[in-house]
Amino acid sequence: MGRRRKNRTHLKGKGAADASTVVNDGTPKSFIIKHGQVGSSLAQLVRDLRKVMEPNTASRLKERHRNKLKDYLTMAPALHVTHLLAFTLTPVAPSMRLVRLSSGPTLSFRIERYSLMKDILHASRHSRGMGMEYLSPPLLVLASFPPASPTTPPHLPLLMKSFQSLFPPLSPKNITLSSARRIVLVHYNADRGTVDIRHFIITVKPYGVSKRVRKILEGATSSKSKTSTNSTSGFLDLGNEKDVADFLLRKRGEAGPGSEDGGYESAASSASSAAGDDGDPISLADDYVGRNNKKGQRRAVRLDEVGPRMELRLVKITEGVPGKEGAVIYHEFVKKTKKEAAALKATHEAKEKLRKERREEQERNVQRKKQANGAKNDNEDDDDDDGEEQDEDAAGWDDEEEITDGEESDGDGDEDEESEVEEPAPPPRPKKKVRIQR
Repeated sequence: MGRRRKNRTHLKGKGAADASTVVNDGTPKSFIIKHGQVGSSLAQLVRDLRKVMEPNTASRLKERHRNKLKDYLTMAPALHVTHLLAFTLTPVAPSMRLVRLSSGPTLSFRIERYSLMKDILHASRHSRGMGMEYLSPPLLVLASFPPASPTTPPHLPLLMKSFQSLFPPLSPKNITLSSARRIVLVHYNADRGTVDIRHFIITVKPYGVSKRVRKILEGATSSKSKTSTNSTSGFLDLGNEKDVADFLLRKRGEAGPGSEDGGYESAASSASSAAGDDGDPISLADDYVGRNNKKGQRRAVRLDEVGPRMELRLVKITEGVPGKEGAVIYHEFVKKTKKEAAALKATHEAKEKLRKERREEQERNVQRKKQANGAKNDNEDDDDDDGEEQDEDAAGWDDEEEITDGEESDGDGDEDEESEVEEPAPPPRPKKKVRIQR
């Protein structure tokens, strides 16, 4: 039996051509990296933020110690990457830079506080695993940002647009209800001057039934209680109940069957339990993911936070990208007068002019060298052609040579014979004796 070739991981034909061709459809794409010496917590925060930005980010991007920030800036345009989020650790606090490729601006943040995904899930009552929610991009919600007005600080609209450009634009005509699975909340805290980022998953549940009836309707897969469910079988475990009414109508907070203060839940308490914390119901405009979530059904919508959670303080906004910074648009701690700002702007303009002149001079030098090399190659080709023509002429003269005077030819023959006789034969080369040792 022949050895099986492993070819499932290698695309061939049209599949390989499609994989090698990167299509730019205008969707924002991002690189989320860490550089420098960072701890394990900040590295985990980078991985969690990649999870938030899926599917339009490089989830499996691996940084090497020899990689520089310039490497990512050079590679990003070829892959149609529009944003770069770089995390590093400073002596004061962790920091994050949001770079708009490929011309800027660059926003520098200081991370005041953050919580990882695992911390949020451990503290939450409704723990959730990583499911199919990350196959579609999240919805962005911008909250508490002041509207544009003459009294609004000029850096706040730029800050809002920078976060807005991170995610695909929302089109109510083209979006499907089933693709709205997650929400990213960006909240501006005017009192502290910080930006809070939180990540939620949208949960849709039946409305108008109690939690115990909901467990029966949804099945044991959605419940994590060890006392009432059996996760291995997928069905509710009612072995300890004498009657199904004991499970459905037991009073809230009761220990279980066999208690002295046993009794059933009243209609008022059942109604309050049915409403719970889900708030006002909504009618589904289209089919949604989940059991019995059909169009027109009344459902309760809840947001479950899954993390990560960050509190950012904007420190600086500069023109351009790292390595090619321009003027400082905004700085949290350094304030300059109009005269100092004008002088700084003139300095940046002079540097940019000098950089442009050097680039143009370099391009002219390259073109001149190319023309010189082309002329040199043409001259060499002409010399080769002349040499070939001369060889052809000489060969043609020998072929067409005619001797009309027989005496001159005989005389020439005698001279050739005499020259052959007069030339002495070279002496024979002496043979070397080789002694063979036995």
